Amino acid sequence: MPEVPIEIGGRIFNVACQEGEEHFLKSAASLLDNEASSLMEQIGRLPESRMLLMAGLMLADKHAGAEDQMKSMEDKIAQQEAWVEELQNRPKPTAERVEVAVVPPAVAETLAELAARAEALADAAEEKLRATG
Repeated sequence: MPEVPIEIGGRIFNVACQEGEEHFLKSAASLLDNEASSLMEQIGRLPESRMLLMAGLMLADKHAGAEDQMKSMEDKIAQQEAWVEELQNRPKPTAERVEVAVVPPAVAETLAELAARAEALADAAEEKLRATG
């Protein structure tokens, strides 16, 4: 079992850990050292046991806050998942039938003929007007 020297609050501690766990130990020690350093800046030099206790309590408080946030987020996710499931389980809306008037080709041709006749009559009327005028 390897012993890893870690520094917390300016003090060196040799801590044993499982083979391959050194990185995790150093990471945890770094978190504890950050809290201890903060304490040392605020309060000054403390006895080792008190420094470790206070730093541990500060970390525990942060951890509890993170757990509360995580629980809150898990609750929100559960609500969102329930809402999505509810929406997915709703019956699909029925398609609305929309009727669009279709002009038969014969009617379109008749209208085109009427328009042509009206234009011819308008041209004839304009010509008579010019001839008399």
